[in-house]
Amino acid sequence: MTSTPDGAGILARARALAPALRERSEEIERARRLPADVVELLRATGVFRMGFGRSWGGPELTSMEQTAVVEALAYGDTSAGWCAMIGMDTGLYASFLDETAAKEMFPHLDMITAGLLFPSGRADRVPGGYRLTGHWQFGSGITHSDWVISGAFIFADGLPEPAEGPQDSRLLMVPRSEVEILDTWHTTGLAGSGSCDYRITDVFVPEEHALTFDTVHGAAGPLAQPEVHMRNMPGVPLGVARAALDHVRTAIAEGGRWTDDWRAQTTVAACEADFNATRAAVYGALQRQWEVLAAGGTLADLTPDERAALPLSRLHAFRTARSIVTRLYDLMQTASVYRPSPLDRWLRDTTTMCQHIVAQDRILQSAGAHLLGGRPQFALSLGITG
Repeated sequence: MTSTPDGAGILARARALAPALRERSEEIERARRLPADVVELLRATGVFRMGFGRSWGGPELTSMEQTAVVEALAYGDTSAGWCAMIGMDTGLYASFLDETAAKEMFPHLDMITAGLLFPSGRADRVPGGYRLTGHWQFGSGITHSDWVISGAFIFADGLPEPAEGPQDSRLLMVPRSEVEILDTWHTTGLAGSGSCDYRITDVFVPEEHALTFDTVHGAAGPLAQPEVHMRNMPGVPLGVARAALDHVRTAIAEGGRWTDDWRAQTTVAACEADFNATRAAVYGALQRQWEVLAAGGTLADLTPDERAALPLSRLHAFRTARSIVTRLYDLMQTASVYRPSPLDRWLRDTTTMCQHIVAQDRILQSAGAHLLGGRPQFALSLGITG
């Protein structure tokens, strides 16, 4: 891509691509990864450059714009939307890297990053950086990525660092060519995301290729925040839920026989109500956060209710999407069960995505603890790094 479209342009391209993604959904699922040409179609929309700031020549889309683009792509295919959501984090990570190093690492704006942020590896300090070794799970999009980011605990002279207190960890980025992909992604849903395990063995990582979310090296602003990579995640379940609703409504309208059926009417109406309320909560929480940050504020300037609304709206989007798809699956009865029925695939996709940490009870605990003055188990979901 030689030019950078704005948010409206990227969204228009994503919406235009969605029908083609829907046609490829069965193929994508069978392949258990995104085919190379599908990756290039996604790249051509501009989705992978959404997080790069204007100082890079990027579009610097707001969190709301990013979420809408992911939503449009997931409307076409869940795995494609998921991989787009993960892969576009490259520009977001750039804010937490040494700028000179980041410019060398990312020579163009459409580069894709995959990996697991939780510290599952070991990084031994050596002159100039670290030697990284470990085994990580859930490398969504790793089969087509350019860079892989991985969480690891820090060791010095063979001992945990620091010697006392909680052990430090870092996020370390290595080229995809230095990563061994393990073919483990045989799963219920999201099959096309290629979320394989991967292994890194004694790879040198320069100090400037390591980052933490509490240190910003690039320009400050709404996108240079610790939880920025989680914000557009609800786009995936929202896109799937909307696709399922439109599919069922079209099937009923074309069939004609259920348009006056009480059960069909009430089920569709209830699902629409849940979808509209859930979507409004997601975008409302994002909008309020953006207003505060764009005005020069910090996450601490949000009220406890406003700050908790962000992870809670994410969790609710995932769980509501699964609920909507399940109810529509039941409504359509035996027509739902035959592959490649999209309802069958969406049921499995939403079931799998709800196992992600952002949809687990740990989020409820963290938000509830924040509201009550307690200790969140997953503080990063609230943008808390201390």
